[in-house]
Amino acid sequence: MLMSGNNNIKPVALVTGGSRGIGFGIAKELAKAGFRLAINGVRPEEDAGSALAELRGLGAEVMYARGNVGLEADRESVVEQVVARWRRINVLVNNAGIAPPRRLDILEATGDIYDVVMDTNLKGPYFLTQLVARHMVEQKSSDPHFDGCIINVSSISATVASVNRGEYCISKAGIAMATQLWAVRLAEYGINVYEIRPGIIKTDMTAGVQEKYDKMLAEGLCLQKRWGLPEDVGKVAVAMATGYLPYSTGQVVMVDGGMTVGRL
Repeated sequence: MLMSGNNNIKPVALVTGGSRGIGFGIAKELAKAGFRLAINGVRPEEDAGSALAELRGLGAEVMYARGNVGLEADRESVVEQVVARWRRINVLVNNAGIAPPRRLDILEATGDIYDVVMDTNLKGPYFLTQLVARHMVEQKSSDPHFDGCIINVSSISATVASVNRGEYCISKAGIAMATQLWAVRLAEYGINVYEIRPGIIKTDMTAGVQEKYDKMLAEGLCLQKRWGLPEDVGKVAVAMATGYLPYSTGQVVMVDGGMTVGRL
């Protein structure tokens, strides 16, 4: 297991959007792996209470750091809260993201929707990574045994075009480049940076299109004819966070059931 310095100190993972959907799936797998968890979300803590209780039931120490990653002051507050509580951040999982409030063809797209999607999905994680990376570099300087990594959760939409949600696709393509940039910049400190690209994952966000994708999956949309589950993504995140991909910084892992494999 990834540890830091004193092997009696459990590592700390900050998971944005960690109280629901894919983020919650990741948080549960990290809890099982022995991580202390800082769960970030925009909802009041009481609204995330059942998720936090479930994580604690898995044996994890859990704190809730409320904040909107799209806002500079909130990003700073979230990091300050985690460091004040545990004095370290070993793993950052940039998972928080939103779909466009309205799906519009790119011929009709508007700047206000573009801005809100980009603030949350790209600007937020980019600058949150900057804050956490600075802290990780400081930890590495004071403790040569410190282990850290950054995991960006993007989407198959980084490369699969959807013309009725162009903002979302562009934001995820930006995350793909951000992964490369941070992997290059942090390599000298031994801090690995990874990207996970989920496909069709069963969450509350996809509940409204379940019938549509049930049919498409049955007809062969993916090589594995089932919905992806949040824990599918979570298991990959744990492999990254616990050092099972030690020589693979900057790499992308597809969690899409083979959806994006080219076929004739």
